[in-house]
Amino acid sequence: MIKATEIVHFPAPPAPYYLECGYTAYAPGDEHPNRRNMGKFDLIMMKSGTLFIGEEDQKWALTAGQSLLLLPNRYHYSIQPCEEETTFYWVHFHSVCAWAEFPADQQLAPVPQSEEHYRTFLTSPYYIQLPKMWDMPYPERTHQLIEKLLQLPGIRQSSAYWTQQQTFEELLRMMDLRQLEQYVSPVVAVAEKTEAFIKNNYRTELTSEDMSAALHYHYNYITRCMKQVYGMTPNDYLQHYRLEQAKLLLLKTEWPIAEIAKYIGFKSTPYFSNRFTLKNGCSPQQFRKQYSK
Repeated sequence: MIKATEIVHFPAPPAPYYLECGYTAYAPGDEHPNRRNMGKFDLIMMKSGTLFIGEEDQKWALTAGQSLLLLPNRYHYSIQPCEEETTFYWVHFHSVCAWAEFPADQQLAPVPQSEEHYRTFLTSPYYIQLPKMWDMPYPERTHQLIEKLLQLPGIRQSSAYWTQQQTFEELLRMMDLRQLEQYVSPVVAVAEKTEAFIKNNYRTELTSEDMSAALHYHYNYITRCMKQVYGMTPNDYLQHYRLEQAKLLLLKTEWPIAEIAKYIGFKSTPYFSNRFTLKNGCSPQQFRKQYSK
């Protein structure tokens, strides 16, 4: 299996969304058209033959079972005409969030702006990682999903819309490198395990020793992984998650502030109020009041 040389990172939500798809068949002598700044992503999934295509200074000879993600702000061009009958599926999609391309050996994008993303979309980001070019692990299943998408324009839009987006999201999931064990970097794996451990135990008094014992890694390594993936230390993430749970309780219950502080793992109510105010720009009481009648 060819490893991806570049990876395109998409923060979500909102996830990239489907626009249109198609099936193209080239006879010998046909070639892919040259395009510049299409404004949308073009995902090519090869079925047969060889497609000779380039983007800026990169060139590929794509064969059956391979995929290529062409970027919206680049120049795409034909390298040479097809030498045999060549067929492929293509999907156009768009992303509202700012995406970025990085070398695969870099493993991760620079520290993501989780706080900024949360302020905009009210949730922490998940980074979908799509390979620029690779051997698809499940080409037949991928082709089946595209065939399903191709059939949808003939049905009512009210039905087609949801099926299109659900089918496209299934396609993204299959191509997301973070879903495939052989592609997940150890750094991401450790950070995600740490995140899950914190979410399952945030109400208790978590120590560095607890995390090391549960995850079987030295705490310094856990910290490096968390900072690289989430931009926060384990303690920073713990406090962030506790304060987000506090918001939910302030909105959904009439519990006193002291009870909420204790429930989410803070020993001191004044300290909880101070941390909440620093993070949200208002006290817990003010936060609750602005959503009350």
